[in-house]
Amino acid sequence: MGAHCDAAGINFAVCSEHADAIELCIFDGDGAHELARLPLPGRSGDVWHGHLAGARAGLVYAYRAHGPWRPERGHRFDADKWLLDPYAREIVGGLAWRRDAAHALKARVIDEPPPCTDVARPRTPLADSVIYEAHVKGMTMRHPGVPEALRGTYAGLASDAAIAHFKRLGVTALDLLPVHQHLDEERLVAHGLTNYWGYNTIGFFAVEPRYASGADGLSARDEFRAMVRTLHAAGIEVILDVVYNHSAETDESGPTISWRGLDNRNAYRTLPGQPGVYENLTGCGNTFDIRQPRVLQLVMDSLRYWALQMEVDGFRFDLAPVLGRDERGFEARAAFFQAVAQEPVLAGLKLIAEPWDLGADGYRLGQFPRGWLEWNDRFRDGVRSFWLGGPSSRGEFAQRLCASSDIFQGRGRAPAASVNFIAAHDGFTLRDLLSYETKRNLANGEDNRDGRDANHGWNCGVEGETDDADVLARRALLQRALLATLLLAQGTPMLSAGDELGHSQRGNNNAYCQDNALAWIDWPAADEALIAFTARLIALRRMLRPLPDHWTSDEAGEAGEDSKGGEGPARRAGATEITWFDKTGRALNADAWRDPSARTLHVRIGARAGPGRAVRPLLLLVNAERHACDFELPAGEWIAQLQSDPAPPWRGATPFTLEAHSLALLSPADRPVEARA
Repeated sequence: MGAHCDAAGINFAVCSEHADAIELCIFDGDGAHELARLPLPGRSGDVWHGHLAGARAGLVYAYRAHGPWRPERGHRFDADKWLLDPYAREIVGGLAWRRDAAHALKARVIDEPPPCTDVARPRTPLADSVIYEAHVKGMTMRHPGVPEALRGTYAGLASDAAIAHFKRLGVTALDLLPVHQHLDEERLVAHGLTNYWGYNTIGFFAVEPRYASGADGLSARDEFRAMVRTLHAAGIEVILDVVYNHSAETDESGPTISWRGLDNRNAYRTLPGQPGVYENLTGCGNTFDIRQPRVLQLVMDSLRYWALQMEVDGFRFDLAPVLGRDERGFEARAAFFQAVAQEPVLAGLKLIAEPWDLGADGYRLGQFPRGWLEWNDRFRDGVRSFWLGGPSSRGEFAQRLCASSDIFQGRGRAPAASVNFIAAHDGFTLRDLLSYETKRNLANGEDNRDGRDANHGWNCGVEGETDDADVLARRALLQRALLATLLLAQGTPMLSAGDELGHSQRGNNNAYCQDNALAWIDWPAADEALIAFTARLIALRRMLRPLPDHWTSDEAGEAGEDSKGGEGPARRAGATEITWFDKTGRALNADAWRDPSARTLHVRIGARAGPGRAVRPLLLLVNAERHACDFELPAGEWIAQLQSDPAPPWRGATPFTLEAHSLALLSPADRPVEARA
């Protein structure tokens, strides 16, 4: 599919089951003037094709599709419209919401080299992975260490200054917000805004050109590939956020750009018995019909392209349940998951699901196939509530700390399947979570109706920015406690860019259209002490692995009704044991687990004798109360490997005083800390 050069010219192939004819339209190099219009002479099933002898890379083209205009039957053919090739590698022009040829999108043929099959990838094991979610532009636009000409670009993300920060932190993978070429919605353009996040794809094989610096004369595609290779050389993987659930053509009144004009009835899901009405499972007006073989082929071809040609290491799938919906609803054995499972190119790559969409029964956390990872919003909300005074309990917190074993273990999933996060691009930043209880999204032009209302946050006593020293100290404590919980918990941690340095969006919890200093990481105001603390956390996680990468024999004690339920994987002999106590050292009973007012927890992490060795014991102490608490410790002298409060490094015997809103990790003082096998 698409346009491909050979020694004699270019072969074109495009899919349409219901078209009567397809024409190839040739344009000048800028795409402003149509020079020729040629019928595609061949048809093999639903594929229209033709070979243009003598044509070379650089040719600019589009299609016209002839067929019925019967919207009520799902047919929206209009031969007056130029249509973008769904397989375009490079897109010419920008949609200006006008019908003339100069403002329709076209494709440029590229002379694509064969994929490099011997690429050296980091291949970081999940047990060692720490994901860092970032926006290509926002990451470096305000970074003083990045050359000005490279800020906000692929080259900037691979600059020495950016890589030095990633290495200092110890993150192992960048999860990049969409880099597929996208469009700005007409409503945003009318308000002088753009789709900053990029979840409005128009080119599933095209690199977003807005993030290219043009340095060294490289195309956006080549600059992206160079970025990936530079990050790989630094040991950092690249994961792409991909949007295969809908397109930029929006609802029935939206623009006809590509799929709608080529074969609307096959491209998009429609309501049962109403082929003229889109089924909107995405909130974006349309939903790709992944049940159609050619739509599934498009998605799989795109994934192979980015894995092979662009050399990326994984994908995070936006609104992933859409991809697994058949006629009966979501199915973990749907065609898409089967296709992915048998695809050798994707073997070993990291596949991450956003496990919810906007359709009926769209919340599917824990229900994806084995081998998949899933964003765990139960971790986000449960940990926020426990630390910030919302409805919670020790049992809820313990389950989240232990990779949400109540959700994943009984379904035969590994702890790493839980992608834990406190904050992400969608929602308050970590700092804002502790500064605002009410969203401030008026700049988005939607009268503050957009964005989440339930954020499980706490402003620590003052709404917004303040000079109150007590409030600022409280916020600082909680930032560290939340980061420590994230990075010491069982599962795969994901850190949102900027949270490690105190970045604020001034209360905007849906900055999808804010391509400005509000959303760009505020490097000039970076909290250096918080960066150092985050780096220390990641180093401790790697060195001590306080919670294991396998299910233990008593994962959460009596933390919840399902903590021991289900047929999980076989429990390993010598597996690390986790036992749970209150601050006085008493084992927790059922009432203590469920007490909504109790916000302290004493976790002992030890081991049964393994083959030839034993693992050192560790104590994890949690104080989410609003006052200091004394913890009774086991006999012996202990040393604090980590204290999230600003107290001097502690060494001693019981009791241990832990400040309010704080967490500590202790180890025996008589044995040096060693990395675990």
